[in-house]
Amino acid sequence: MTSEMGVEPCDLTEVNPVRLDCASVESNFLSTFGVTPVVGRNFLPREDRPNAPKVALISYALWRTRFQLDRSLVGKLIRIDGKATEVIGVLPRDFAMPRLQSADVLVPEALDVAAERKADPGHPMWAFARLKADLTPEQAKAQLEPLFEYSLQLAPAPFRKEVRYVVRPLRDRQFHDVHRAAWILLGLVIAVLLMACANVASLLTAWRASREREMALRNALGAGRMRLLQQAITESLVLSVIGAVAGVLFAAALLPVFIAMAPDGMPFLNAARLDARVLAFTLFASLLCAIGFGLVGGLTQARADALTSRSRLSMRHARFRQVLVTTQIAASLLLLSGGALLTRSFWNLERQSLGLNDENVLTATISLGETAYPTAEQQMGFFGQLQQNLRWGPGVHALAISDSLPPGGYHRDSIYAALRVEGQPRLASGTGGNVAWRWVTPDYFRVLDIPLIEGGGFTREELTSSNRFVVLSRSLAERMFPGQSPLGRQVHLATGAPADQDPLYSVVGVAGDVKNGGLAVGEEPEYYRLRRDSADDWDGTGVVIVKSSLPVAAMERWMRAQIASLDPALPVEIGTLRERVAKLADQPRFEMLLVGYFGCAGLVLAIVGLYGVTAFLMVERKPEVGVRLALGASRSAIVWLILGSAMRMVLPGTMMGLAMTLGLSRILTSLLFQVGPHDPATFLGATTLLVAAALLAALFPAVAATRVDPMVTLRVD
Repeated sequence: MTSEMGVEPCDLTEVNPVRLDCASVESNFLSTFGVTPVVGRNFLPREDRPNAPKVALISYALWRTRFQLDRSLVGKLIRIDGKATEVIGVLPRDFAMPRLQSADVLVPEALDVAAERKADPGHPMWAFARLKADLTPEQAKAQLEPLFEYSLQLAPAPFRKEVRYVVRPLRDRQFHDVHRAAWILLGLVIAVLLMACANVASLLTAWRASREREMALRNALGAGRMRLLQQAITESLVLSVIGAVAGVLFAAALLPVFIAMAPDGMPFLNAARLDARVLAFTLFASLLCAIGFGLVGGLTQARADALTSRSRLSMRHARFRQVLVTTQIAASLLLLSGGALLTRSFWNLERQSLGLNDENVLTATISLGETAYPTAEQQMGFFGQLQQNLRWGPGVHALAISDSLPPGGYHRDSIYAALRVEGQPRLASGTGGNVAWRWVTPDYFRVLDIPLIEGGGFTREELTSSNRFVVLSRSLAERMFPGQSPLGRQVHLATGAPADQDPLYSVVGVAGDVKNGGLAVGEEPEYYRLRRDSADDWDGTGVVIVKSSLPVAAMERWMRAQIASLDPALPVEIGTLRERVAKLADQPRFEMLLVGYFGCAGLVLAIVGLYGVTAFLMVERKPEVGVRLALGASRSAIVWLILGSAMRMVLPGTMMGLAMTLGLSRILTSLLFQVGPHDPATFLGATTLLVAAALLAALFPAVAATRVDPMVTLRVD
């Protein structure tokens, strides 16, 4: 059994300090997962104890980029968060944490079991276990059931009815959220493949029709059916191999593009390669297509009358080609509708109100090491001096410090049951759900343009007060004080103190709701605690938020200089809030682009197929067009004649595509935001685009038909 804390930031405080991702693990963590360091050794049990000497394992990427693959690094000391730490090994190149977070450094958890048992609420941990070879997850769950029931009685009462007991494989835990998206993408690939095959089948059928006289002549000269079948399969095989090679080259060019477009955190996408399995599947699909298409053409017996009369093979297979085009239109509408749904969803995601203004806002994330700043007074002093240095800087309109930032990422949480209005009882049963909260300085609402619905928020005079103050979000205020004004009321918050000793906080404002759990989920109720000039309200973590009219690059250089003047060894991450928000939309954007790419590819294939069949039918109907023109038909009538033939393929395909889309679009529900899987406007837009493109594709052969010379056509026939 091994336990793993969440990955947290840490600092490599040497020359050119950098921010790293560190994870605390038990000494048997790597052995439980069957991982062995490529250089050095694993943790020893004695190193996983409180007050043991500091040791660490570093990632292969950090070893390569920072230490140039220097094997002599093992056994040397580096400074992490200001503490001298011995490097005892290097993790494998492909190492990933169980929950697929990135980790630059692993350190022993050094858990003080006695202290944790007394702590309230204690540190959250993730537990992992390797099952025996003959033990299934269901059997493990049954064996652990008594332990779970016992542990449940030790949990706080509000949690007992809401805790769920689940045992599942780690692989399922890692990929559960991406399984549906992966299957959807596989379905899109298969749809495009089938559309391409339909195009090839249609073109080969037309090619076969144009060569009927040649096949009849070969048959008349003694070529048997097997010889003609062999020729058909050989020709089809040559075309398939050429197509497969071109496809592999095209995929090799596109794969790096898609990987570069993909957001961080997509499991193992960077490991995607055109390996032997991909090439084998490509070869198999090519051979299958070659044999299938060859058999379709080769098994058709050459007609002897083709030597003396006009070919009839194209007319016999016209309906087959029309069915193929109709099917392509249906599949194309399915792909287009899916792409349109995700596009609308992404549009809604990006255009939604965040409850704040991210324009001209820069953020600097700072984490003070415990060695350089061991006391809360020193930490408060650093941030206080930094505020003084930055507040009156050039172009600075407002400045605040918080421990975290919306709309996504880390923030502190408590349960609603831990909150209580003075003079009222706590929630009777259950947790009441999560409530987010943050430490902020007075100008937090001003720098982010978060509206204050009631009250004036925090004031600078309150910074030195011995009283405690809080601002509630609108949703939390409505829940705690239904139909009442919360201003001036006093509340107990989740501070970790015993219930009979928790301090009172005075409500001084109600702020508008802010997106605080990410872009695609609703807002959690939230409250804001004032970070007073008291060591009790400060720790080593802070996000400096600055609203400035200066260019971003200039402001960033100035902020770095000011921070370096206080501590040149302190790493800092500086960027705009708008960049932070845009990063949260990376995965929906990637999904939209992928589905949109397949939708466009499907549309192109369907239009090419429709154009090819319409053009071929126009050639076949040249005698008819010549007769019609000779008898006085107008050129517009000829255009409508050809377009009508095309629409007899497009309209059934459109109806079939709409039926398929209505049936299958629910699969996309988990990927959509503020748009339903059966959105009428989206379906109407996709259908209009498809029909317009189809009409345009059919228009060119229709116009070409009007240029037929009736006299020439009649003489030829």
